[in-house]
Amino acid sequence: MTTMTQSGITVEEAIKAALQKLNVSRDEVEINIRTHGRKGFLGIGAKAAEVEVTLISSEKVEKEIQREAVPEVLESEATIVEPKTTSLEEEAQQIDAIAETQKYLGDIAKEMKILDLEITHVIDGKYVNFQLESKKAALLIGKRGQTLNALQQLAQLVVNKYGDQFKVVRIDVGDYRDRREQSLEHLAERMADKAIRTGRKVQLEPMPAYERKVIHHTLSSRLDIETHSEGADPYRYLVIEPIR
Repeated sequence: MTTMTQSGITVEEAIKAALQKLNVSRDEVEINIRTHGRKGFLGIGAKAAEVEVTLISSEKVEKEIQREAVPEVLESEATIVEPKTTSLEEEAQQIDAIAETQKYLGDIAKEMKILDLEITHVIDGKYVNFQLESKKAALLIGKRGQTLNALQQLAQLVVNKYGDQFKVVRIDVGDYRDRREQSLEHLAERMADKAIRTGRKVQLEPMPAYERKVIHHTLSSRLDIETHSEGADPYRYLVIEPIR
């Protein structure tokens, strides 16, 4: 695990700085807020916010990081450098990983009595986007997307079990993710307004990392509140706090 500590004027600025240094997105890390910091009066008594950011990665990613950190030995030295996997081999492994994941999702659907499931996928860099279609879409989605999120987490494990390169899996049914994102954006604004109106922090229900990311992004431009996550998955939740 790669962990770093970063400070900033606000929690959000500290998080952004850490993400830039690690060159990752928010849904690829776990964030632990050490101190929220304070502005002080006329600069007196000000205290920087401090966060601890941990990169969520598989053993393969850790090995890749370690491998990149060690410079290759020159041919003049009597050390044999293991050749890199060819692009054809990588492509074959990627195809196998996706095929295994689709089979896995299909098997789960059958257990749920869903026999008309159609699965398509699109690869976008490190992301693998699976699109599921069925007349029983509601069963695949579940209450507030809980079933869909569980399927996504399981598919993530399967893809990276059979693949040689770390991939981030996204699963959607119809246009559910778009509709859910719009709902989260409206929720974010309402809860932020509530925090300002009451002068108290507002705690949202537990959400997966990518949904918390939507809330963070929606409120990132507001100067009257700040957001952070608390708790441990799968019960990690987001807090919206007014800036006094």
